[in-house]
Amino acid sequence: MNFSVLIPARLASTRLPDKPLADIAGQPMVVRVAQQAAASGAARVVVAADDLRIVRACKQAGVQAVLTRTDHLSGSDRLAEACALLGLDGDDVVVNVQGDEPLIDPALVRRCAELLSTRPDCVMSTAAHAIDSLADFTSPHVVKVVLDAADRALYFTRAPVPWWRDGNALGVTALPQPRPLRHIGLYGYRAGFLRGFPALPPAPLEQLESLEQLRVLWHGHRIAVCLAAEAPGAGVDTPEDLARVRAVFAKTPVAPGP
Repeated sequence: MNFSVLIPARLASTRLPDKPLADIAGQPMVVRVAQQAAASGAARVVVAADDLRIVRACKQAGVQAVLTRTDHLSGSDRLAEACALLGLDGDDVVVNVQGDEPLIDPALVRRCAELLSTRPDCVMSTAAHAIDSLADFTSPHVVKVVLDAADRALYFTRAPVPWWRDGNALGVTALPQPRPLRHIGLYGYRAGFLRGFPALPPAPLEQLESLEQLRVLWHGHRIAVCLAAEAPGAGVDTPEDLARVRAVFAKTPVAPGP
């Protein structure tokens, strides 16, 4: 199928300065992300950057990049501008791969695109996998998703859900069955919806949970969810994360270019 991958890349990062340009096996991280995304079979992979240094680094590596405004409040806003710059609209399928996910599974990227193309009832697609750790279930840093019978998202939350009726009295000593689902931050969009997304008023639940995808549900739209067999590769938020990812690349020979 024909779909595009857009990768938002913002140079500012409090925990890891200049994160998109961090070296991984001889290439900037954002280039490694683009290489993984290209393996999905996408018609094109484009980095949506907020700084000319990112654009130059991408072009030097043969990766297409566009320069977007610096004042966007979210990655979705940045991608909406990129869609306009690239002429993507209507039912064009766009997959948002985060710029700090150099180990993202290309097959999962493609699955998100294919799922959306078969679900006219949904404006977005995303992914999830079963939680197998009690610590992940109770952690507010791990986002959970609850599905309906058609594998559409009912709700996203940082709280441990689903919850037992007597959970407060019994405490959490085991995972519920069936196992709860951890949300994977990979999104497919219909380009027309993505271009209009910034105009949707923020939702109270979105602001409470700090989860932008809740704006979609709040306004009555639907999100299809594909289930992955396992968790995706680790993202990069801290210097420790970067060291772990570099170690993975050091074990696997990689080409110096795209």
